[in-house]
Amino acid sequence: MIFQNFLDVLLGWLSIYFLPILISLLSIVIGYIIYVLVKKQILKLVKLEKLEINTANNIIKLVKYLIVLIILTAILTQFAESIGLVTALLTVVGGTIIGFAAMNTLGNMIAGIIIMVSRPFSVGDRITYEDNIADIVAIKLIYTTMVDLDNIKISVPNQRLLSQDIRDFGKKEIIRRHVSITPGFEEDRNKVEEVLLKAADKLDQILEDPKPYVWINSFQNYAVEYRLYVFIKDIKHLPLIESELHKAVLDACKKNGIDIRTPLLHKEVN
Repeated sequence: MIFQNFLDVLLGWLSIYFLPILISLLSIVIGYIIYVLVKKQILKLVKLEKLEINTANNIIKLVKYLIVLIILTAILTQFAESIGLVTALLTVVGGTIIGFAAMNTLGNMIAGIIIMVSRPFSVGDRITYEDNIADIVAIKLIYTTMVDLDNIKISVPNQRLLSQDIRDFGKKEIIRRHVSITPGFEEDRNKVEEVLLKAADKLDQILEDPKPYVWINSFQNYAVEYRLYVFIKDIKHLPLIESELHKAVLDACKKNGIDIRTPLLHKEVN
């Protein structure tokens, strides 16, 4: 008798919610099929070497999360009436809180996909980020991991990283750097260039090939901007080398009587 009552209740419930259950099952099946097809296409791009395996795995994870979210939404929609008012309100409030909490995460995921697809830099590249020089170790969905010259591990949210100016040195061992000075127009150009080149010769870390050179970068109101360009291979000690180069330029200019302070216009009042 108890079993019969239970069976009647179950059949009654199934008759009422047959369509929502069917739609829910179809949502699960269709979502799974879409996931399998998308995953297959992404792995195909990896085999064709059009996509890195790390990027592919992150995209597959993101697709899986989105499909699960869509399926859960579809199922909850079908049973909205039976959930009840209180439960529905709790669901809405909880969903709102989770939604706000997930905004940054979702933003970082989208930024991560943009970085992976546009590839402003890749794993193994050396970049400058907020005046720090670091090597890219991993590019993940939420954040990018790098290691700076002090061997400190840094994890930066992708959304923040995408909004910054990034200088990518790539995987090359040689980079170009420069030092600018602004002597007055009265200074002899050939003398200034000679002094700057001799300052670069004093540092063993500066490469002879490619050789250093000097350009006039711009004319200012009361001065000429000269730039000494040098090439460095020992990137790991780049901050120290740049500091020593600035010292050498400063000492050479003082020794040769070149005033590198930006001149000012002086008025004589009679």
